[in-house]
Amino acid sequence: MKVEDLEGGGAPALGEPLPIELANATYAVRGRLVDGLQTVEHVAAWFRDNRARFAEQCADADLLATGSEELRATRALRDAIRVLAEAAVRGGTPPRQAVEVINGQVRAAARWRELSWADGPSVRARSATTSVVAALAEIAQRAVDFFGGDRIGDLRACQAPGCVLYFVKDHPRREWCSAGCGTRARAARHYERTKAAR
Repeated sequence: MKVEDLEGGGAPALGEPLPIELANATYAVRGRLVDGLQTVEHVAAWFRDNRARFAEQCADADLLATGSEELRATRALRDAIRVLAEAAVRGGTPPRQAVEVINGQVRAAARWRELSWADGPSVRARSATTSVVAALAEIAQRAVDFFGGDRIGDLRACQAPGCVLYFVKDHPRREWCSAGCGTRARAARHYERTKAAR
């Protein structure tokens, strides 16, 4: 099998920060929750689709070798980030266990930067683990930076009916994760107004 042939789990790619993008791998279709990371293949495809966003890109061999441990770790990190996102949006305190999952994942991969001089000076991210485990650690580190930083106040839950996605509000008028959700929300409001007028 080739990396290009991996079947994804259908999670929408919204261009959000990586921790939020991973959290959004749980999404809704017609009001029903869908797990976009149901299988090892879904996890490998998610990392393939996002690999350009990592300091150390996930190698094809590592993606094809993704197994049940990476599936478990990715889903645990995703679920912990969703718990933190929900707490942040509601103004509450997340359970300690969710915070520890993220901190544990940060510690899971020893990472460093190396100087390379093949075609001139450049810096490469390196890791003592597979590139998938290093990518998980990078997502966890970015989650630490996001939830511990200034942008946490910009995190929002999508207000469209039935949507369970999160987004970072980058425009004062943005209230939905995507244009499609905005259209559905406006259509639902219009329907309610016209129904009440009858």
